[in-house]
Amino acid sequence: MTKFGFYFCTISVIFLSGCSQNASIPFSTNVMPNGSSAKFEGDVSDPGSIAFFKNNVGDRVLFSIDQSDIDQSGKDILLAQVDWLQVNSDYKIIIEGHADERGTREYNLALGARRANSAREFLVSRGIESSRIQTVSFGKERPVELCSKENCYSENRRAVSVVSNLNF
Repeated sequence: MTKFGFYFCTISVIFLSGCSQNASIPFSTNVMPNGSSAKFEGDVSDPGSIAFFKNNVGDRVLFSIDQSDIDQSGKDILLAQVDWLQVNSDYKIIIEGHADERGTREYNLALGARRANSAREFLVSRGIESSRIQTVSFGKERPVELCSKENCYSENRRAVSVVSNLNF
């Protein structure tokens, strides 16, 4: 190691050690440390909470192999989301499109985008403002199940509605 490298590392360690003090940040369940009023998931029994949405309304729609069409069970979930979003108008959602591990990265990103957009279009067609919905595709990059069997593949072919009350 050069002299310069040694001094740089030493100064960096000294500088960073001064940053390790525990600062006391006021924190409640309804306010983020940065001062925003983002709600945490909340209580499953509270109909206005994100936890209620995830557990009682349903946050995911599953798809068939290489498909982005929404089947009847997916429509039922999305209709329940429409009802919840109409009552809880301060929330926005990001719809994540996902695919199973089969196929190329590029193909699965496009498929995930089609799935997210299908869910978005369904919600918008039922009266949810398009400005409240954003989409993103993760393709096969974020599986919920890790195995090379159909039961895992079927759980990974999905569109997930992530609820937020923060601005996009």
